[in-house]
Amino acid sequence: MSATSWAATCASSNSSCANREETPVLISLKWLQRHVDLSDLSAEQIMNDLTLTTAEVEGIQSFGQELAPFVVGHVVEHGRHPEADKLSLCQVDAGTGELLQVVCGAPNVAQGQRIAFAPIGTRMPDGSKIKKGKLRGQISHGMICSERELGLSEEHAGIMVLDSEAKPGTPLLEVLGCDDSLFEIDNKSITHRPDLWGHYGFARELAAIYGRELGPLLRGLEFPAPSASETVPISISAPERCLRYCGLLLRDVEVGPSPDWLRYLLLSVGQRPINNVVDLTNFVLFDLGQPMHAFDLGRLAGPSIDVRMAREQERIVTLDGEERSLSAEDLLICDGERPVALAGIMGGEGTMVGDETRDIFLESASFQAAGIRRSSMRVGLRSESSTRFEKTLDPSWAYEGPQLFTVMLQQLSPKTRVAGPISDASSWSFERLQVPLRIRKAQRTLGFAIETKTVREYLEPLGFAFRESGEEEGLPVFDVEIPSWRASKDISIESDLIEEIGRRHGYDNIEPVAPLLPVRSPYRDPSLQLMRKMRNVLAHEGGLFEAFNYSFLSDDLCERLGLEQLPYTRVTNSIAKHLSRVRRDVMPGLLGSLELSLRHRERAGLFEIGRGYRPERRGETRVVDGVEKSLPEEVLQCAVVLGDRQEGSEHPYRELRGILEHLLLRLGREDLGVRRVEETPPWMHPGRCAEFYSQGSEGERSVLCFGEMHPQMLEALNLPRARRGGGIACASIDLRALLARTETPLRYQPIPKFPEQPVDLAFLVDEELEVGQLEALLREAQPKLLRSTKLFEIYRGQGLPEGKKSCNFTVSLGSPTKTLSAKDEEKFIARVRKLAAEMGAELRG
Repeated sequence: MSATSWAATCASSNSSCANREETPVLISLKWLQRHVDLSDLSAEQIMNDLTLTTAEVEGIQSFGQELAPFVVGHVVEHGRHPEADKLSLCQVDAGTGELLQVVCGAPNVAQGQRIAFAPIGTRMPDGSKIKKGKLRGQISHGMICSERELGLSEEHAGIMVLDSEAKPGTPLLEVLGCDDSLFEIDNKSITHRPDLWGHYGFARELAAIYGRELGPLLRGLEFPAPSASETVPISISAPERCLRYCGLLLRDVEVGPSPDWLRYLLLSVGQRPINNVVDLTNFVLFDLGQPMHAFDLGRLAGPSIDVRMAREQERIVTLDGEERSLSAEDLLICDGERPVALAGIMGGEGTMVGDETRDIFLESASFQAAGIRRSSMRVGLRSESSTRFEKTLDPSWAYEGPQLFTVMLQQLSPKTRVAGPISDASSWSFERLQVPLRIRKAQRTLGFAIETKTVREYLEPLGFAFRESGEEEGLPVFDVEIPSWRASKDISIESDLIEEIGRRHGYDNIEPVAPLLPVRSPYRDPSLQLMRKMRNVLAHEGGLFEAFNYSFLSDDLCERLGLEQLPYTRVTNSIAKHLSRVRRDVMPGLLGSLELSLRHRERAGLFEIGRGYRPERRGETRVVDGVEKSLPEEVLQCAVVLGDRQEGSEHPYRELRGILEHLLLRLGREDLGVRRVEETPPWMHPGRCAEFYSQGSEGERSVLCFGEMHPQMLEALNLPRARRGGGIACASIDLRALLARTETPLRYQPIPKFPEQPVDLAFLVDEELEVGQLEALLREAQPKLLRSTKLFEIYRGQGLPEGKKSCNFTVSLGSPTKTLSAKDEEKFIARVRKLAAEMGAELRG
């Protein structure tokens, strides 16, 4: 970790940090050793053992190593700079055997001081490098550093003066003692473990792993007896959101800088020191895992405290200086007149502790996890406090936290008086949770024999208590009492205890045994197989790109495409404010992707396989909160779009039809019929689309609809070049209809021994006649000889009667037994001419 990152932007335990979900939790080795002796273990060994038994450790950071080049210096002589009143000339002994002249601008530098010295060549925490320089005509051979220049704090009023009498040249790290190893804990691996969001929880785990003694939380200190019986009245108006609220009055507090050991511990975990009061609230947060907040008692109206829900549009200025507008779903801490904190997230600016503070009211509470999470997301403010409250903290910590804070504050500010007992307003009462544990069940589940003694050795150091309650198959059954810090979220059933045994035993120590199971052919989901085939054909053979969009649509896209009037399922707590509608069809989202693609490319072909949700048609029924509710019908679809904005290019419609016909061939469903669409989707041109359909026992069923994009859609997508060029073609495939159609198995056919004969045919037909009818006619004429048909032109205009069109085909004829003669071709044409006449068409030429 770089020294510049020590002075993190977090202002207190209520500090706001962006992307907190992705930030690893930092656990300090020095901090752990306050609770358990780990002096004989390397950081690497601890990392490996934690990863195998407790939580995933992503890596180890070295804290303080940027200070390695700095040394202790002794100011032997001090005098004024001859050319500058505000500069000093110092002769510094840095342990090199000779005195070094250094020009210094700090007002507090004096002869005889031990200082932090940066020799020439030292790389500073901000990346700059110390070089030999000249200031107002005097040579400077190094730099005397302030705390800010060392990255230790924001203090820059003067140089850092060391209390130590260390020998000049001694490494600064050795004197400060701030070097540390930090374990990067993947926070996703401890979201179910509220007790691991503080160092004491990890110390408990390590004490159990290595068989060491865990020190008491208060480190042998006792909570002082109150000097009076003063309390602040506390009322909880929202008991469902605030389970417990504890408060403590402390008077005659001396607010000032924290000692170095406390500052360095906080800096190591990315927390900027503020003052001893705020720093100790942060210490308790990172030590025990309990967030707290200190109010300046003199700034509280009343003083009294009420925990209530916010009023709509009520406002509060938080510690970061931002004024925030609240909703009726947000929880507030209020004094007699106004909000003073956004509960569980951040304190208010108006009651913050400052240098003039003498009396404080200390808050320690337990809030409902889901409510804190929702409020944090709603106001866009994530903090160390909210991150922990979201994990369902142990409510008993709300009482233990003030005790730890107070005993430590009296060490830093001995004149501090406890003005009264800890007030405890609570809607929570601790009921000891007991979970039965059958040793035989544990053995069967874990797959190995384990002794009762070993089970107790695994769990008792973690706070579990055993009471034997019976016997099963010759092995004892226990009622296991769950410690409060594991009962809030983590442990509730027997399987949780068995998992705990396996975790402590080490899953890597369990001998793998292959299961003796009957061999059965795995079930293959036809829909998954179909989707896999479609992806292969469309991507690898059709040259299209697969898109993956959210199942939600924005109001803006629906309005632009003219789809806002359709019924949609609405999302009340969407992942983004604009994604409030659940899509009915896959196509609109894919059109949005095509719009982006065609802004940067001349041509784009995309497909997406997914589900649409139709609220007007009810699907599966489920029981939710005791009420039977039907869900929207799910429609499994594949949407395909092909766009080209190059003028004069081949029309995408023809290309798309070729891709679709090849797809149906590869899926074994090439025998589908083609016809004009009666009811067109809103994104297709009503006169330029068709569908493939199947004929079954339930009648005709549309399988695939394809055609040109509706002109209004082209306007909405803001693609003028696509309108002038080849245009956009699209298709929507109903996968359920495809699955209902039996697949025609592919059969091997040898390469024809005899050549195929191409024949061009032109039909003069009425404008209303569909091309599909002509294709059916050609297949009927000579099914044994016909190899393929291709429509290559539809002509309208000069030379043709009004209301007529010319449909021009190329057909390929061939025989497996001979080369076709001219007579065979004439016979085929005669048959076609006859069938055409029967449907009112004329074969030209």
